Amino acid sequence: MLLNRASAEESTKEKSAKAPDGGSTGHIVAGMKQLTPEEQAVQERVATHQQNQEKLGAAEEVRTLVQYNHGFAVISTNSQSLDGYPSGSVVGFAPDEKGRPIFVFSSMSTHTQDLFKDGRASLTVASKSFKGAADGRVNIIGDVTRVPKDEVDACKEIYLAKHPGAFWVNFKDFTWFRMDEIKAIRFVGGFARAGALSAEEYFAASPDTIQQFAEPVMAHMNDDHGEATLAMARNLIGFPAESADIVGLDRLGVYIKCDGGPMGAAKLRLGFPRPAENRKDIKDLIVELTKAAAAAAPEK
Repeated sequence: MLLNRASAEESTKEKSAKAPDGGSTGHIVAGMKQLTPEEQAVQERVATHQQNQEKLGAAEEVRTLVQYNHGFAVISTNSQSLDGYPSGSVVGFAPDEKGRPIFVFSSMSTHTQDLFKDGRASLTVASKSFKGAADGRVNIIGDVTRVPKDEVDACKEIYLAKHPGAFWVNFKDFTWFRMDEIKAIRFVGGFARAGALSAEEYFAASPDTIQQFAEPVMAHMNDDHGEATLAMARNLIGFPAESADIVGLDRLGVYIKCDGGPMGAAKLRLGFPRPAENRKDIKDLIVELTKAAAAAAPEK
């Protein structure tokens, strides 16, 4: 979805646009700048391109975000000291093999006391590279319970793999918890990509394993091959970018954050010719996109 910077700055009011079936199609922004015919043509061309780009399914995307998050999130509990109000805390967590969040909390923490009395909670997890509204985040709502003693060692191993410096996990006054029952999952994958998942859909999905090495690949492209990414945005997607960075990578393609100057900013999808299975595949596919972008460059 394209974002017009000037329009956002000029607007003071907005309302949701409704589809014929009653659903939301996006936002109409009051005071939006009238697009020129050339800008309108770009909007339409890019929109058509985006509709045909393959993406991870919602359940796989959510499982991937939770699995490869940096390991910190906001847990909201029912406050015992201020009745009727939620209490939020930034906490460490690690998902188990099913995707259930595991925690280890000090007895001195307010959220620990809240959970002892009322195990209902929600966990808000942002993507590892989260910087703003165009980036993914997930809210998981469910019941948090103490981990049975015979399962603590397994939980500790999982937690330490995510947080290797967490020496406090062996302290006597820390308690292990897990969100064993998930009631609802709400996610936002970026602009115009949001929805809800059932617990069954979430548990049935597997994380995208390409995420294990996505970050160094993206950093390499952005640091050393920025011109190739810019050519992809211009020649394969059709967006007149002035700068471009890869901000997301999975087995089916990449997300490119573009600055289009007068056209504003956009986070756009570019799919791979075929799914990637390993790191070598990613390298080969990016080389293919680079060559395709060069071949599609307009003649000077």
